[in-house]
Amino acid sequence: MKSAVETLEPTKVKLSVEVSYDELKPSIEHAYQHIAEQVTVPGFRKGKVPPRIIDQRVGRPAVIEHAVNEGLSGFYADAVRENELRPMGQPEVEVTKVPGLVAGDEGELHFTAEVEVRPEITLPALDGLTLTVDDVEVSDEDVDARLDALRERFGSLVGVDRPAQEGDFVVIDLAATIGDEQVDQVSGTSYQIGSGNMLEGLDEALTGLSAGETTSFETELVGGERQGEKATVTVTATGVKERQLPEVDDEFAQLASEFDTIDELKADLREQAARIKASNQAVQARDLLVEKLTSEVEIPVPAGVVEAEVHRHLESEGRLEDDEHRAEVTEQAQTALRNQILLDTLAEQLDVKVSQSELLDYLVSASRQYGMDPNTFIQTVDQQGQIPAMVAEVARSKALALSLRQVAVVDGSGAAVDLSEFIGSDEEDAAVEQAEQAEAAQDDSADEQA
Repeated sequence: MKSAVETLEPTKVKLSVEVSYDELKPSIEHAYQHIAEQVTVPGFRKGKVPPRIIDQRVGRPAVIEHAVNEGLSGFYADAVRENELRPMGQPEVEVTKVPGLVAGDEGELHFTAEVEVRPEITLPALDGLTLTVDDVEVSDEDVDARLDALRERFGSLVGVDRPAQEGDFVVIDLAATIGDEQVDQVSGTSYQIGSGNMLEGLDEALTGLSAGETTSFETELVGGERQGEKATVTVTATGVKERQLPEVDDEFAQLASEFDTIDELKADLREQAARIKASNQAVQARDLLVEKLTSEVEIPVPAGVVEAEVHRHLESEGRLEDDEHRAEVTEQAQTALRNQILLDTLAEQLDVKVSQSELLDYLVSASRQYGMDPNTFIQTVDQQGQIPAMVAEVARSKALALSLRQVAVVDGSGAAVDLSEFIGSDEEDAAVEQAEQAEAAQDDSADEQA
């Protein structure tokens, strides 16, 4: 098989492929076998119809068409590998020449394939980069915020005889009308003022309302058949409650934790806040690294891949005609694809390898996010052909971790920040690799003995 590549755009190439008759021959033979099993010819059993009879009854062109359709994807994949291309979309294939349509007339199969590919980009040296992240400073306010959150978990709701205010829980009856038509109604639901998780304008309407009082406001519906339409909402407060928090003392510490004193509980909350801020440093460093690299490297994105993703997204939302939202989604898709290209290039440059245990850990973690049994989840993604995509995602995350080990990460004062707890170390990787090799050697030895 011969193939040549012509670059049409930074993200698009044209493959020209020539397949000899001998290379296509297995597909032609299989085509005869398949057709023989489908046709009924008097005097011949199914599957035993000779090629010359199939040529007479079905026609040689149908055989060649079957063979080309069957073999095309394999020849295309071989050409992609041979030319070290990295397709990011589906190819547009055009067959320009087929073998002779008469038995014995051997010829070549020629086809072209235009496909969008990952562009070639050159990344800057990682060891010359410095990233500055926020300091890990835990204030008394940080500790108090965590303590208040814990107190709220053990708080109780108590009815109050006063107008509702920020943070109160109000039991409401609500009705929405458009014109003279009532389109929605809710009764006896509890809503916390300030949560902002129902309707825009509801917080303002309820603030200052006492039990038994009613008010109305205009808003846009966020659900149901009339979603997005303006409606008049009438809301009645049937009860107002405030959350009473337990006192901050040793008794509360014993109730809410394993500690005996409030000082011990506060010390633990301070440590928790410090760990979270340290974790946030790692996340911030990761984001800063991606931002830094994308700002220093021009990364063209395949327009067709972006458009396909935008169409899929808008179609799933039923908003194909929303041009303003289309622009927003297009920008998001371009950013995501640009980051993907960057990280894939980074993984390749760092020669990232994904072990079976790393992939399994990722799949198990993903199954929890979807609330699925891990085995069921893995089976599902395997059946959908999504395992390679999962491997690529693990490789991208691993590439970021490896990259962060090479750059300098400092805090606001210029002091070096140790992220090894979150990104690992070369020594840990070497130890894991050695353990996996030893385990593989034991398995091989066991197989030989068996």
